[in-house]
Amino acid sequence: MAITSANQLELLQTAEAVAREKMIDLALVVEAMEESLARVAKSRYGSEMDIRVSIDRKTGKATFTRVRTVIEDDLLENYQAEFTVQQARQYMENPQVGDQFIEEVPPVEMGRIAAQSAKQVILQKVREAERDRQYEEFKDRVGTIINGLVKREEYGNVIVDVGSGEAVLRRNEKIGRESYRPNDRIRVYIKDVRREPRGPQIFLSRTAPEFMVELFKIEVPEIHDGTIDIKAVARDPGSRAKIAVVSYDRSIDPVGACVGMRGSRVQAVVNELQGEKIDIIPWNEDQPTFLVNALQPAEVSKVVLDEDADKIEIVVPEDQLSLAIGRRGQNVRLASQLTNLNIDIITEAKESARRQKEFEARTQLFMKTLDLDEFFAQLLVSEGFTNLEEVVYIPLDELLVIDGIDEGTAEELQARARDYLEEQAHKALDNARAMGVEDSLIEFECLTPQMIEALAKDGVRTLEDFAICADWELAGGWTTVNGKSVKDDGVLEPFDVSLEEVQHMVMTARVQLGWVDPAKL
Repeated sequence: MAITSANQLELLQTAEAVAREKMIDLALVVEAMEESLARVAKSRYGSEMDIRVSIDRKTGKATFTRVRTVIEDDLLENYQAEFTVQQARQYMENPQVGDQFIEEVPPVEMGRIAAQSAKQVILQKVREAERDRQYEEFKDRVGTIINGLVKREEYGNVIVDVGSGEAVLRRNEKIGRESYRPNDRIRVYIKDVRREPRGPQIFLSRTAPEFMVELFKIEVPEIHDGTIDIKAVARDPGSRAKIAVVSYDRSIDPVGACVGMRGSRVQAVVNELQGEKIDIIPWNEDQPTFLVNALQPAEVSKVVLDEDADKIEIVVPEDQLSLAIGRRGQNVRLASQLTNLNIDIITEAKESARRQKEFEARTQLFMKTLDLDEFFAQLLVSEGFTNLEEVVYIPLDELLVIDGIDEGTAEELQARARDYLEEQAHKALDNARAMGVEDSLIEFECLTPQMIEALAKDGVRTLEDFAICADWELAGGWTTVNGKSVKDDGVLEPFDVSLEEVQHMVMTARVQLGWVDPAKL
């Protein structure tokens, strides 16, 4: 049967009902109906025809039209939807390429099967529009807290009704062993929103550090208005957390403001996080000071920072060791997350024994190489000398300020150190040549003989070999593997060469070889 006025009115009423129910613009639903009717018409008139349908928004009357486009002669492919300028003159006056000839065609016979097919197309378009609306609504809410209603639990994952859709709280995003029943109200953090073929997927979390940050923004007005800033957060969800705060107003104590009167503010956050203990720590630009604060309540005696390795060593009294480490390493682990540093904790006794061992090793070095007695060698070590280069290149005046060293003794010390270093340099070059090192590398002014020997042992025997080395192969570095930092040993690392110095050496070698234009550096 043809589309009667009753059919048309019914379709329009259906469109209005769907638009209200799904909270979708009526125009989108009507456009979907027009497209579905056009598909039905194409099945009647021919799929190659350009059939279009226009539905009157008031009466629901559907107008079917055939569109033909004027194109150039050599581009004509579809004779049903296109025609040439010459052919178009039969229907149009002065046709031009790109013009369209539109003529109304009789409405199609809409049988029951065709009507059902049209409705399926409409419903599919409505679902797509609904998904787009849901995605657009939630994509900008990532990073915020939302209240939802628990609908059900599937394999440990909680499905949450968030108003205009469903979201999922995965089992690993729940705090501890939280369990929920249908219709329980839940406060969650929107962690991610993804557009997927089955519709937008909204992923929630209660374990994310950002969830705690957002909770503090709600409870502490000073954080919400920017007077206090949360610089770092580390969590062991459901157990313990550390949060570092700083105030941009000297009159406001950031820790006190976050704690609140009688702990009211922080307690509200603790209650929401199932009793998770929260340490509020004052942030400091100085990393060692910040770390001392982060390790509270343990007392720290000494901090040694290795900035190149992002590693820090903490020395604590013997009775503070277990407190600094915490139960199952929790305290030091959270402090490490908070500061983004690898932390080693040792006792004062262990640190003292290590210093003594280093002292003895340096004493033996000076006794052996400079032919000194133990007392004199210990005197040099006590004054801060660690190697022979420091003895050779230090100004003579600085040696003379050491008790027991006169000018003659100082000159003799430097002469012995210089002779020893020169002897070692000659041996290193002889060894390097014996291993096949070419003059191009030996004459490269950036490298010492000992460096050349070390490179030769690693298979680097020409300037070309050196120029193709990666900087980390030479200077060493750190690689993160499974969340842990792993040390990469560099060939030149024993010579205390920095990454920047190595990069300069390699680039200098490439310039000398003509591989790089110095004017472009």
